[in-house]
Amino acid sequence: MKSDLYRLNEVSRRAFVERLAQAAFGISLLPFIPGGKLFAEESASPAPVTSGGPGFGRAKAVIMLQLSGGLSQIDSFDPKTGDSKGPGEALGTKADFQVSSFLPETAKIADKITVIRSMTAKVGVHEQARYLMRTGFEQRGTIVHPTLGAWAQHYLGPSHQTLPSSACINRPSNHGNGFFPATMSPLPILDPDEGLKNAVSHADAATMQKRLTLLNEMDRQFTATAKDPNVAAYNDFYESSLRLMKGKDLECFDLNKESTPLREKYGKNRFGQGCLLARRLVEGGVRFVEVESGGWDMHKDIKGGMEDRGTEFDTAFAALISDLDSRGLLDSVMVVVATEFGRKPQFDGSGRGHHPIVFSSVIAGGGAKRGYVHGASDAAGGHVERDPVTVGDLHATVAHACGLPIATPVISPSGRPFTIGNKGKPVVSLFT
Repeated sequence: MKSDLYRLNEVSRRAFVERLAQAAFGISLLPFIPGGKLFAEESASPAPVTSGGPGFGRAKAVIMLQLSGGLSQIDSFDPKTGDSKGPGEALGTKADFQVSSFLPETAKIADKITVIRSMTAKVGVHEQARYLMRTGFEQRGTIVHPTLGAWAQHYLGPSHQTLPSSACINRPSNHGNGFFPATMSPLPILDPDEGLKNAVSHADAATMQKRLTLLNEMDRQFTATAKDPNVAAYNDFYESSLRLMKGKDLECFDLNKESTPLREKYGKNRFGQGCLLARRLVEGGVRFVEVESGGWDMHKDIKGGMEDRGTEFDTAFAALISDLDSRGLLDSVMVVVATEFGRKPQFDGSGRGHHPIVFSSVIAGGGAKRGYVHGASDAAGGHVERDPVTVGDLHATVAHACGLPIATPVISPSGRPFTIGNKGKPVVSLFT
């Protein structure tokens, strides 16, 4: 039996432990939360971090809004005139730049954000571009790369003793720990209104303790002989999960704790409620949260798509920035708007094709400048005119804001060195 267990790959072992936890305790979706022992071990010797210029270490948490499908830069943060112009108009903002008329709420908080109009990449296929934006690396068949949340946990240790260090909302995690241990994978929350499914036990405390004691006795001998650190992590998972179930930290996942007017301000849809949940999580101690919004592949009917998805984004993004700012959190929480690629400047009266050569991203908070535009596209919106920023540069910039040692390599299990953003350079001019 021991040899059979060792032959299981990492994903199979995680699935086994999660199913066992659900059967024994009635809990699921919590296999990657660090417990007390693991927290102490990971926090004991974090990598040394030294100061690195403006903005370094200002961001204590990051919320990354992933717009899957490819946001049109021309119809959002980089409006154009002439043949490239789409169905929207250029709209003045509270800052010294314009956005598309599809983003009226964003225009009201533009004095709190930085727009990067010179993003550039070489990948124009959805799956590969999504992977690149989530990890900072082009997809390879021989290795899986970590997301920024896993990098931060590696260098800084867990962000909380009970809560996970990272989470992803509206999508499976896809084990974003990459080549790092399983405990660094983001906690997946598929529906923000449901929070953590099966996180409340239906058994009384005495029954739960009996089950835990029996489980510990069953695997005591195996744990003593197996020196794999992941085994200890899986055992520790049960105790940490029970602590979370009993403690007040679980309330971070409950949107019913928020007022109805505030929930409506974010928008009563999965993206809007996901942004609100992200705010609750970072406020509670989660360091890195991804919120995904799908439906941005607008080959046809950009007008209808921007009136639909664009309005959801505009409402939620403006509410999130305003909410963080009103709570005094925007200086320490960085919000990043990311997308797979841009759209072509050619507009056929309906939609636009894929275009990775130039597109836009946004950052706000965490020491970033306010009311600022970095870089520029050309008059048509088809090429970078000045100050190009690669996806790796964007990852390095966020990592810089978090105080991570971006030049310090990590040796993967395959023996290869990797750095955050694949040697990307932080754009320090974005910071005050």
